[in-house]
Amino acid sequence: MTGTLYGIGVGPGDPEDMTLKALRILKECPVAAIPKRTPDTCAAYQTAVKAVPKLADKKLVCIDVPMTKDRALSMAAYEEGARQIAACLSAGEDVALLTIGDSTVYASDMYLIKLVGGMGFPVELVNGIPSFCGAAARLMVSLGEREEQIHILPGSYQIEEGLRLPGVKILMKTGRAYGQVKEMLKAGEYQVQMAENCGMDGERLYGSLEEMPEKAGYYSLIIVRDKKEERDT
Repeated sequence: MTGTLYGIGVGPGDPEDMTLKALRILKECPVAAIPKRTPDTCAAYQTAVKAVPKLADKKLVCIDVPMTKDRALSMAAYEEGARQIAACLSAGEDVALLTIGDSTVYASDMYLIKLVGGMGFPVELVNGIPSFCGAAARLMVSLGEREEQIHILPGSYQIEEGLRLPGVKILMKTGRAYGQVKEMLKAGEYQVQMAENCGMDGERLYGSLEEMPEKAGYYSLIIVRDKKEERDT
């Protein structure tokens, strides 16, 4: 009997934000997998091990996925990772594949889930609190009111057209493009808030564009509204 691969979203970074289902499955699985070379560089692992200390004693599959836009390089890493996971599943071991945030939103685990599922192994997804929901709660801001639209944009790609959309714009994965994104926001008429390292050590919250630093870390999420859309509460 083969094992099952579980794609587990651990939430934005606070171990107390992990769901009961995620905790149960993580405790039950004999193997954990992460899309990083080492556990100390994996935010998802560092979040999960605080909630489930015994995770440190489990068998760990580390998949070295490069931070690159070169699809050929990243897919080669995912394919190698899928083979490693498949070996565990063939031995009858369930595998918990950890991802920060939610397992369906810009999540690296989806590539592995599709590859392993395509090999004929059973796969399941376990949702976690998405980073933008966690950030909105920390910032005490509503993401959608009445007829307001919500748009999720990858900040490291071209976002000019996305910023013209009505309603709330959530900029994720800004990364190295942070400086360009900030300059773009300065050029417009926007109401801006940002959460950096939401739920993690070193969390920082910014209530306006003026408060935002010149440089920010990888886990920075920006919430944008047109100033004309400000409402009385």
